[in-house]
Amino acid sequence: MFDSLLFDLMFVIFLGIASQWLAWRFRMPAIVLMSIAGLLVGPILGFINPQDSFGDLFGPIISLAVAIILFEGSLNLDFREIRGFNKPLFRIVTLGAFIAWIAGSLAAHYLAGLSWAVAFVIGGLFIVTGPTVILPLLRQAKLKPKPAAILKWEGIVVDPFGALLAVFAFECIQFINDEVTLKALLIFFAASLFAALLGFAAGRVLGWMFESGNVPEFLKSPMVFAVVLLTFVLSDEIMHETGLLAVTAMGMTMANMHIASIKDMRHFKENISVLLISSIFVMLTASLNLQTLTRILDWRIIIFVAAMLFIVRPLSIWLSTIGTDLTNKEKTLIGWIAPRGIVALTVSGYFANVMLEKGYEDADILIALTFALAFSTVVAHGFSISWVAKKLNLVASESPGVLIVGGNRFTTELAKSLHDLQHQVLIMDNSFEHLSEARKLGLNSQVGEILSEQTEYKVDLTPYPLMIAATEVDSYNALVCSNFVPELGRKSLFQTALHQGDANDFHQSLGGRILFNQKETIYQLNERVVKGQIIRKTLITNQYSYTQYLRDREEDTLLLYVMKENGKLEFYTANHEVLAGSGDTVVSLTPPTKEKAKVQERIEADRAKQSQPKE
Repeated sequence: MFDSLLFDLMFVIFLGIASQWLAWRFRMPAIVLMSIAGLLVGPILGFINPQDSFGDLFGPIISLAVAIILFEGSLNLDFREIRGFNKPLFRIVTLGAFIAWIAGSLAAHYLAGLSWAVAFVIGGLFIVTGPTVILPLLRQAKLKPKPAAILKWEGIVVDPFGALLAVFAFECIQFINDEVTLKALLIFFAASLFAALLGFAAGRVLGWMFESGNVPEFLKSPMVFAVVLLTFVLSDEIMHETGLLAVTAMGMTMANMHIASIKDMRHFKENISVLLISSIFVMLTASLNLQTLTRILDWRIIIFVAAMLFIVRPLSIWLSTIGTDLTNKEKTLIGWIAPRGIVALTVSGYFANVMLEKGYEDADILIALTFALAFSTVVAHGFSISWVAKKLNLVASESPGVLIVGGNRFTTELAKSLHDLQHQVLIMDNSFEHLSEARKLGLNSQVGEILSEQTEYKVDLTPYPLMIAATEVDSYNALVCSNFVPELGRKSLFQTALHQGDANDFHQSLGGRILFNQKETIYQLNERVVKGQIIRKTLITNQYSYTQYLRDREEDTLLLYVMKENGKLEFYTANHEVLAGSGDTVVSLTPPTKEKAKVQERIEADRAKQSQPKE
């Protein structure tokens, strides 16, 4: 459209983020929208061609972006997360990857018509899934912890090994054809080992510097960013494609050092990764040409893609997990989900050029083959993961759960009302005694510090998209809410009104949304319960409207929340008016006037019976 590199860069970034927003807004797979956006502005409409615009910078930009994305993903690989199911995970990333390599190579040869040499190279590459496609799908599907963790670990750990396996297969082919010596093959293994050690050393040194206070807080994220790029480039210059292994090793090393400030760095990396994933997918798809797209319709490619989806992937998972504790439902889900992403697309382009130069003419189909598999898996798995997970009962929770921080009389009654309405609820407090009432009522409770890093591994917080901080310390409530903003979003975080200082001086960005109103502190709420006020549920119908309910309610009634007809929860807050319609349930804290009246009527009825003369 405009002959400007600056415009193309801006347009790519805008399209990527716009696709992410549309995906969030309409609950669609973001990867699918990004791919479609790239195809529309690139080969279909011809607005931009990033590969032509960026020229020699196109490849390095993609490589550096993949390195950062892979490091950010590996920064989440804490070994404590896989306690209890490390056996099936180890099987999947070793035996499962090997089976997928062999089966994929056979499919590439017999179905796609590739020579054995090209088939084994591309078969090794196609074992990858990768964080660029897996992580967005997991955020969308909200799976139970076990299958979610296995898919995440597999995607991140296998990603660099897929590229290395393709390089290994290519080196072996050249060795068999007497094009390289045994010494060159040994150098490849030595370079891979060096990459792993380099990443480990970089992670340890950087972690030690952070923990010993040798790096100020404001420089930690930029320094990580710079060291990741240095580690990747240094390793990749020594042996092509080993850089991914180096940054993965670096991320895993730092993740398991349990650095105090790792969470802040992880949030920074997540923000960068969202930006990069969005932009890179648009760049890659927009750089394709119409010839590549038309070749995808080749019947051999279609059959190969179908075989990879319905035979190779399920076969590798089911065979590799024999004798493990994975259920058949978990095997089915994991065996279905295997989208290919950026690494497969970029590395296949590299091997297509290299192998064509070596005389393998059938390598010219690699880009079309890879894009067909990547786009098919992204679309198929992106649109089906939530549906399949629900059918297999592997979704974390259908209804929004609530995590309440602070055990007291009011929060216990609030939790009981949520539990009675079939919502998951968890009360957390540092004090065992504060949770005694919750235990008596059979409510889910946990003694612990919500801000502790250990909580992430002891307690599964996935079923609780809503959080209420209701302790007696205002600053602690604000700190809890601020800490969980990146995970839950500020709209899902609530805290009770301030009882110290002026509420008007409180800046909203320092904590969660103020529950109910600015006057009802946790002390006033507890006092209401102590005085005998009860939580009442009122169903709004066509005959009894919300307006009529508001008119009829008692004067001292405190509106707590509304459960919508679809199960969604909306809490009343100081700056947000909740509306209820037919089928919604209004939950309030009210004086027990009606209950007292009923008791009085019952007493008077009993007295009347007793005063009647006996026959």
